[in-house]
Amino acid sequence: MGFSQALSGINAAADNLDVVGNNISNSQTVGFKSSNTQFADVYAGAEVGLGTRVSGVMQDFSDGTLESSGRDLDLAISGDGFFRMTQNDQVVYSRNGQLSMTSDGYLQNAQGARLTGYPAGVGAGGQPEELQVPSDALEATATTGVEASLNLDSGSEELTAGGIDPNDSDTYSYSNSATVYDSLGNSHDVTMYFAKVAENEWEMQPTIDGESADTGGDTSLSFNDDGTLDGNAIGNYTYDPGNGAEEMDFDFDFAGSTQFGNDFELSSLNQDGYSSGSLVGTTIDESGNIIGNYSNEESQVLGTIAMANFRNPEGLDPVGDNAWAETSESGQALLGQAGEGVFGSIESGTIETSNVDLNGELVDLIIAQRNYQANSQTVKVQDEVLQGTVNLR
Repeated sequence: MGFSQALSGINAAADNLDVVGNNISNSQTVGFKSSNTQFADVYAGAEVGLGTRVSGVMQDFSDGTLESSGRDLDLAISGDGFFRMTQNDQVVYSRNGQLSMTSDGYLQNAQGARLTGYPAGVGAGGQPEELQVPSDALEATATTGVEASLNLDSGSEELTAGGIDPNDSDTYSYSNSATVYDSLGNSHDVTMYFAKVAENEWEMQPTIDGESADTGGDTSLSFNDDGTLDGNAIGNYTYDPGNGAEEMDFDFDFAGSTQFGNDFELSSLNQDGYSSGSLVGTTIDESGNIIGNYSNEESQVLGTIAMANFRNPEGLDPVGDNAWAETSESGQALLGQAGEGVFGSIESGTIETSNVDLNGELVDLIIAQRNYQANSQTVKVQDEVLQGTVNLR
């Protein structure tokens, strides 16, 4: 009799209902990946099939929809890859980037799994470790270079070479100011004085806090007949701030400057020093760099999030809590940085919703229910046939 076929069908349909029900129950779980049931027939050498069985439950790792959350520590992966995390001394992988920062600076999810990555200055290489965001203040850095790009008016009157006197405006053609910092983070005002000393030839002399800086000679700027700078215009200067800080030693670089018949104009001005600052917040960019923002308006990379990917993601073992574990079927984790190679980019302030198609799952639920009922009907018919055979006595 065909009770075994019907029972196998009921068992398989029940397993399918479990899978569909799990998908539906996790339709609102961030980073969840749906699954589908795969069936196989059973013959075992028999002429008539012996029923069916569940040959496997295949995970679907297609992307879910990215939705803005407005929360900086909500992260989503746009593309392939997983966050690498540690939970209960086990390395797990997840697409759920809903993170919070612990009191000691670790990034972890609601289940206590901590995000791993690479410390500042290391980059994507070596073995990742639990990321800890330092709360230390940013130390002051002395200025080592000032870069300025400007236009000097070619129609300026020629003045005496080497005759710049900051106290006499008739000895220079143009001046502009910048701020530099010593090793203790104290700011100092630098004023650059420019004088046209010959055709297409200019000199620059700086003062710091109103005092002359030490140099081997004035910085010279030579221009071509088309108004572009001829070669490099770099001058090195030293200055003792006299406040306990180290002697300042920095360069002026005027690359990109021009000499046209227009007004004096400063196009850009940059210097690499800054005062100390306290950490006021963090942001995470598309490459997974955790960037610290400081009260002195400086920023610094504090670490980089590690990304993982697998040759066969369907072979990962789901361990719950929105995480998977590596298996021999998935292959060894490939590690790297977001946005490079096989790794998607990281979107901050965003979550990845479940990839469950709720409408499709409801249809599958109806099909699974009908399948279960049909196999139950087979049992009923087989029972009626068996009763008829027994009544022949």
